[in-house]
Amino acid sequence: MPLTDPHDDHLPLEGSSTAAPGAGGDPGAGAPEAEATPPMPEESDAGGPVDGLPEPEPVLPEPVRQRIVALTAAVLPVLPADEVPVPLRRVAKFAPNRRARLGGSVIAAQLTADPLFRQRVTARVLADAGDLGTAVVEGTAPAAADPVEVAALAYLVRPRGWRELIDASGAAVRAEADSAVVAELVREAEQRATRAEHDRAVARVEADKLRDELARVREELGQLREENRQLQRGLRETQARERRANELLATERGRAARAAADSDAELRRARARLAEAEAAAGVAKASAKEARSVDDARLWLLLETIGQAAVGLRRELALDPVDKLPADFVADAFTDAPAATPGGPAARARDTDDPARLDQLLALPRAHLVVDGYNVTKRGFGEMSLEQQRKRLITGLGGIAAQTGDEVTVVFDGAERMHGLPPTPRGVRVLFSRKGETADELIRRLVRAEPPGRPVVVVSSDREVADGVRRHGAYPLGADSLLRRLARS
Repeated sequence: MPLTDPHDDHLPLEGSSTAAPGAGGDPGAGAPEAEATPPMPEESDAGGPVDGLPEPEPVLPEPVRQRIVALTAAVLPVLPADEVPVPLRRVAKFAPNRRARLGGSVIAAQLTADPLFRQRVTARVLADAGDLGTAVVEGTAPAAADPVEVAALAYLVRPRGWRELIDASGAAVRAEADSAVVAELVREAEQRATRAEHDRAVARVEADKLRDELARVREELGQLREENRQLQRGLRETQARERRANELLATERGRAARAAADSDAELRRARARLAEAEAAAGVAKASAKEARSVDDARLWLLLETIGQAAVGLRRELALDPVDKLPADFVADAFTDAPAATPGGPAARARDTDDPARLDQLLALPRAHLVVDGYNVTKRGFGEMSLEQQRKRLITGLGGIAAQTGDEVTVVFDGAERMHGLPPTPRGVRVLFSRKGETADELIRRLVRAEPPGRPVVVVSSDREVADGVRRHGAYPLGADSLLRRLARS
């Protein structure tokens, strides 16, 4: 049977005429002398042709076939170029690791079809095989020899009984294959047994874990059941308390309804008593009005008598009307000499900052209103410029002077008199402190210049100013009282 490689699709190209290296137009040119081919033993009658027909090629085991191809592929490069068949000349140029793999089918076919080529290859192979090759030529096979190697050499050499050698080699190869299969099966069975044992161990561990988990879950379930019983008991108690609370709520609602009815009755009685009290108050108010009319008549007669007496006293003392007031002297002189402390100033001092108090004090006869200018403007409208602050304050004080007829003096800090001031309204005096003197000192000097008994009102939120003028008998008021009075004007 011809050698074929059913697994090799990479066959060399047919019809290639590429010669081996060193081969020219003459096949024998430059080639070394052909080695003497040892005489091959003649085949026996059993191995020879029958009735003139060649026997078919034996069925070779796959390892034997591959070994024959490998031996032939290894010999190709050392053969002379003219001894290499044309189909194998291109295969001879392949790399050693590709020669048997790609040219296996061509090599096998050539070995089967060309006995002379097979003899040339056999000569080279026997030269390399040594004692094993000699034993195979003699038709024997050493017991320790590789059966595949023996079968490959027997196929190439073909001594007497070479088919039996190949058959024995095939049996040995098959036995080794069977042994390998059995060993592989045993190894796989051992591996499966090992995996099964491991799986059983893992299963036992998992089972233990599951049992522990089941015990834990059962314990948690017991705890949850106990908590559920406690919650149900608490729910029943809460529902009982809710029912009691609803009963108490209904009772309290009844009591509240009765109390509301009692309150309505009491309210009706109180309204009746209020109507009676209002009627009695109307009667008393009418009586008080009549009594007040009598008192007003008596007071008018008294004031008229006092006024006539004052006119007579002014005529007797020959007091003429004055052109200047005390504050005018202070504004003109600005003297540094301390003024005499008037007697009993504390009798007219008042410690109050009630906004309504300003109207009461300005209603006094011949009252003098002294204002700390910047202290009031910066508190009331500090977002304006100083010029606008002064103008707004002076204009407002002019309205107060016109309404009350009182003397009004406003004092500002300033080393020298400002330029561009608006016209001063009638009844308003505007003063600026000199260099080295503050508006607070000038305000205290104006208060000291007033005679005892005259009502002097000083408007400033500065505590030092308020304490200083209070000691001299003036009435200190905060800046908010004047700002509210100006806003109302």
